[in-house]
Amino acid sequence: MLSPIKIGISACLLGQKVRYDGGHSHDRFLTGTLGLFAEYVPVCPEVECGMPVPRDSLRLAGDPAAPRLEVRKTGEDRTGQMNQWIPDKLDELEKYDLCGFIFRGKSPSSGLYRIRVYGDDGKVRKTGTGLFARAFTKRFPRIPVEEAGRLNDPKLREHFIETIFSLQRWRHLIAARRTLGGLVEFHTRNKLLILSHSQTHYRRMGRLVAQGKQTEINRLFCSYEELLLKALNLKTTPKKNINVLQHAMGFFKRDLTGPEKQELLTVFDQFREGYVPLIVPITLIRHYVLKYDQPWLKSQTYLNPHPFELKLRNYF
Repeated sequence: MLSPIKIGISACLLGQKVRYDGGHSHDRFLTGTLGLFAEYVPVCPEVECGMPVPRDSLRLAGDPAAPRLEVRKTGEDRTGQMNQWIPDKLDELEKYDLCGFIFRGKSPSSGLYRIRVYGDDGKVRKTGTGLFARAFTKRFPRIPVEEAGRLNDPKLREHFIETIFSLQRWRHLIAARRTLGGLVEFHTRNKLLILSHSQTHYRRMGRLVAQGKQTEINRLFCSYEELLLKALNLKTTPKKNINVLQHAMGFFKRDLTGPEKQELLTVFDQFREGYVPLIVPITLIRHYVLKYDQPWLKSQTYLNPHPFELKLRNYF
C-alpha cells in the first residue's frame, strides 16, 4: 500500500466532543480499523463557523432545494453564518488533495442523504442535504463521499473503500508519472478491477488510452479520470465478479490439473449461488497465481485492492 490515505471526516466521528449536546459520535471502525491506513482531516461545520458547544440543535427548513439552517427552538436563521464560512473552508480542504470524505448522517450541516426539511407549509420532507455536505460535493464532484452510518452495510463499505484506494493510486500516478506510458501501465494493472464495475467504461477507457498520442496529456488524464470514477461509481455484482474470475482462470488453462480446474469452477458456483463470499474464490485464484507464477495476474489490483486488515469481501 501507499502512504496513509487522506480522508476528510466529520470531527464527531473521531470522538471529538463537538455535537450540539457536548457529545460525540465516535465510530470505532473508522478510528480503530480504517484509521490504521488513513490520515484524517476532521471538520465540524457548526463549531468551525462559530457556534458554541453545547448549543441549541439546528434543523433545515423551507425549500428542500435551498433550505435555511435554523435553530430548532427559536427559528433563528443561521444560514448566513454557515454559508459565510463554507467557501474559505473548501479552499482549505482543496490543499489536502483528499481521496474521500466521510460525513456524519442526519446532520443539517453534514448529512448527505434524506435529511429532514421542515417546510413552511408544515410538511416534513426527507429529501434534504446538509449545507456543508451539499457545498462540498458540488465543489469536489470527483471525491468519493459517504455517510458513516451507511458504512455499516458491508457492500457499501467495500464499495467506498475500494473507490478511495483506487483514487489514491490514481493520484500517486499523477504526482509521479503523468505520461502516456504511465497511463498505459495504470490501465493494465487495473483492468480486472475496472471490469468488475463496468465493461462498457473499461472499453471506453481503453479506446481513450489507445488514442493517447493524439491527445494533449493533461486533457487525456482528465478524461481518463472522469471515466475511471464513473466506472468505480457503479457497484460490482456477483455476475460481474464471476466474469472477471473466469477471465483470470483463463490464464491458467495450460497449468491447472483436472482436479484444480474443477475446484475453481465449484468455488465459482458456490460464490454465484451465495454460499461463500468473494474472498474465497479470490484467495484460491491468488494461490494459483503464486503456484504457477503468473506475472500479469500478480500485477492486478483486483486481487489486492485494499489492505487485508480491513476484512472486506467477506459478506454474502
